[in-house]
Amino acid sequence: MLTPPLLPEKSPLFGLCVCYPSPGIIERIGPDWDWIWIDGQHGEIGPSDILALVRACDLIRRPALVRVPGHDHGAIGRALDTGAAGVIVPCVDTAEQARALVFAAKFPPLGGRSYGSRRCIDLYGRLYAERANAESLLVVQIETPLAISNVDAIAAVPGVNALFLGPDDIMLRRGFAMNTPRTAAALGDDCRAVSAACKQHRKKSIAIGASGEMAALAADFGFDLIVGGADVSFLAAGSMTAAAELRRNHPPP
Repeated sequence: MLTPPLLPEKSPLFGLCVCYPSPGIIERIGPDWDWIWIDGQHGEIGPSDILALVRACDLIRRPALVRVPGHDHGAIGRALDTGAAGVIVPCVDTAEQARALVFAAKFPPLGGRSYGSRRCIDLYGRLYAERANAESLLVVQIETPLAISNVDAIAAVPGVNALFLGPDDIMLRRGFAMNTPRTAAALGDDCRAVSAACKQHRKKSIAIGASGEMAALAADFGFDLIVGGADVSFLAAGSMTAAAELRRNHPPP
């Protein structure tokens, strides 16, 4: 019987964010990373693309965490039915919302997820549900000042497995422009609050570390999973570097 790829028991784990619906990207650069974040909220990835991307993650034996667009129970169940290692749910502000998401993402008796994933049964057998509550992660994103004020209560909810600090929305809601550097002065208190709540309740903590300063900040606060970058940024950086080098070495007459 096949087994799904799961997060290794070490820390920190460095992840790749995938924004484009291209399994080839995962096959090519996914093995460089410990886990893959499939962005079905803000990326160009639709529901029909997620299964192919999860299959690519399975091929390279990297766990896939699928960010769904919102709190819709059907979308959460559908993402988990692809065999993903877990779901990331945006904008979770209260413990009440977190409990509703547990109901959507976990099988009874912990939750109310509907049984019957065709792919999970085909690959892992009809007893996959007996392991799913422990093996499938429910990740809630902490993205507002209200969520920060409720972070301890959210982390305490049984069935919530990880908290993911969303720096862009936090800073937007605190009045920062989106080109403001992500520094300890701007985000240190939020990082501290999420990290401390996760440690207190033995949940995994996730942060963005796509810049040197953010990566250092996440590491300093002991985050377990750190997003190291995205396909879009690697593509853009590689293209700009190559184009600039060509123009420097071969200037127009």
